[in-house]
Amino acid sequence: METTFITLTFQECSVRYGLAPADLHEFLQAGLLRAATAPETVIVDEPDDLPRLARLHHELGLAPEALDIILAMRQRLVRLQATLARETARARQLEDFLLRNSVLEDFG
Repeated sequence: METTFITLTFQECSVRYGLAPADLHEFLQAGLLRAATAPETVIVDEPDDLPRLARLHHELGLAPEALDIILAMRQRLVRLQATLARETARARQLEDFLLRNSVLEDFG
């Protein structure tokens, strides 16, 4: 799975997602975002993370620690879904092989 990251200024975060600089500093301290080399900029590891953080922060008023737990659970769920898809494909392939004596492919 390819990792994508973007760099945004605090002002861009404010305009796009309604996050105040104080919120962004809290997210940085909690490790939810990474500070970029330029002042007042953040690195977002996944493009969907910042909108998700903003939505959870605004709609639920969750503390950064709770947001960290939610994002970690989501990442784990995504990994488990990928594993399930891979194992389902392998099981389907084995079933096809046993029923039709077909060639096995590596889903590695």
